[in-house]
Amino acid sequence: MTEGLALRALRAAITAEANTSAAIAEAVAELLDALIARNGLEGPQVLSVTFSATPDLNACFPAAIARRYPGWDGVALLDCQQMAVSGDLPRCIRLLAHAWMDATRAPVHPYLREAARLRPDRSGHN
Repeated sequence: MTEGLALRALRAAITAEANTSAAIAEAVAELLDALIARNGLEGPQVLSVTFSATPDLNACFPAAIARRYPGWDGVALLDCQQMAVSGDLPRCIRLLAHAWMDATRAPVHPYLREAARLRPDRSGHN
């Protein structure tokens, strides 16, 4: 599966509207949809995704939302808590994904909603 492909690390982040299962699920789905669409990913290409959430988000596990995606049954998923740094962006979900991508394609790292402030260079079209 690796001919013409390169293993890429993809970063992304989004904020949730509230600390509820529904708000977290909505944010994770929006983030994963953007990551998949902007990088042309299909389930078997994705090897692993590590999610981190700020301490103010504990209503559900982001990985539980990702586990529902078609073709993601073989993806290694992990949740962890983001470091609690004073002044950090509240209700933020970050991810680090590893995926096989076309070696000629540049990875796109989506930073959505308020998380666009974390990486203004990645917001907008990225």
